[in-house]
Amino acid sequence: MTVEKAAILAQRLAGLVPARQIAFGAMLLGLPALGVVTAFGIAPGTAVETFEKTAITVELPLPVPEPVAVMPPARFLNQERVQRGDTVAALLSRLGVSDDVALSFLRSDTVGRQIFRQLVPGRSMQVETNEEGELLSLRYFVGSTSVLEVIRGNNGFAARERPIAASPRVYYRSAAVKSSLFGATDAAGIPDAIATQVARIFATDIDFHSDLRKGDTLSVIYEMHYEGTELVAPGRILSAEFVNGGRRYTAVLFPDEEGRDAYYELDGTSRAKSFLRSPVEFSRVSSGYGMRTHPIMGDRRAHVGVDFAAPKGTRVLAAGDGHVVFAGWRNGYGNVLEVKHGGAITTLYAHLSGFASGVRAGARVRQGDAIAFVGATGWATGPHLHYEFKVAGQHQDPIKVALPKSTPVAPHLKARFEAEAADADARIAMVRGTSTPRFE
Repeated sequence: MTVEKAAILAQRLAGLVPARQIAFGAMLLGLPALGVVTAFGIAPGTAVETFEKTAITVELPLPVPEPVAVMPPARFLNQERVQRGDTVAALLSRLGVSDDVALSFLRSDTVGRQIFRQLVPGRSMQVETNEEGELLSLRYFVGSTSVLEVIRGNNGFAARERPIAASPRVYYRSAAVKSSLFGATDAAGIPDAIATQVARIFATDIDFHSDLRKGDTLSVIYEMHYEGTELVAPGRILSAEFVNGGRRYTAVLFPDEEGRDAYYELDGTSRAKSFLRSPVEFSRVSSGYGMRTHPIMGDRRAHVGVDFAAPKGTRVLAAGDGHVVFAGWRNGYGNVLEVKHGGAITTLYAHLSGFASGVRAGARVRQGDAIAFVGATGWATGPHLHYEFKVAGQHQDPIKVALPKSTPVAPHLKARFEAEAADADARIAMVRGTSTPRFE
């Protein structure tokens, strides 16, 4: 609608409606026109000023793209201890190795094949493999002093044996007995190898099967050997205290006159006796010395030894220093080992499943050496060790016979021992009652 038409219409309406309404109507009619101006902004023909345009170029650095991360091939580490009856193939399989090439190399390599000859129960093997189970590296601790290493390179495998660069860390721990020695040491984080040493050191005074009491306490300071961050082997107990039924027993490591490790009480008395009461660790007496009903024959007869019940394969220890006079089969005794000691004393070990490596007639043995293994050969109703103790050919009760203690600290070493014993006593007092591990 044009402006002229709006004016004519306004004149016609002037006589019909009040002036206020006419003005309002005119305003309404003008809205579309205003809307048109608003919509188009600038009417046709309107002059627009011109501006000079200048192009500006700015160089902006492009962002450097993030490099795509390439994940290295997965590598898997595993460690196992050699178990009795293990073969190299079985051990590698348990470690997750599936690699015939590696096994073939170990069999053919001059250094690598030593593993087959030195696969000793308790020793540790570590391997590194890829996702396919192929062997990348292997470490076998041949002993406490050397490690055999096998490395896979671009040109195949290479093997070498090198000395262990191990350094000891010293741990301080204490434990309280609730049911058993191993239960107490497990709860305190003390390794089984150290617990076994505790039992051996105090075995001349404490029977860890029958003498333990709830509330007995152990305080122990011991070594563990590491190569870098790898645990290589348990070390020695440096000092210890065991309180059994309120009675205190102590042990301090100190070299004897020959330079060998030995344990003494704080007063210099030797912790060792000439003979062990029990040649089997953590066993129980299943049949004592004296008259009894024979389990197979059924008649009453003298039992001239003591039977220690233990699982087949349990280690049998030499009760004292001596040399082997017989190792073989002897009728109802089955496999038998007989050792002659000083002072006309002999010990006999029967029903064995086998003998330790190198143990034969004429071999020298030291107290605590593993010489054989528990079995059930000969006339036996189950696995156990039959142990006899003879003095000048006469049987004695191994449990009750008087066992003299070994030589105390030599007089010329007494002053040095007393200084070390005083230091050990102070350390035991420091660790007593706490289970927090510490290092030196």
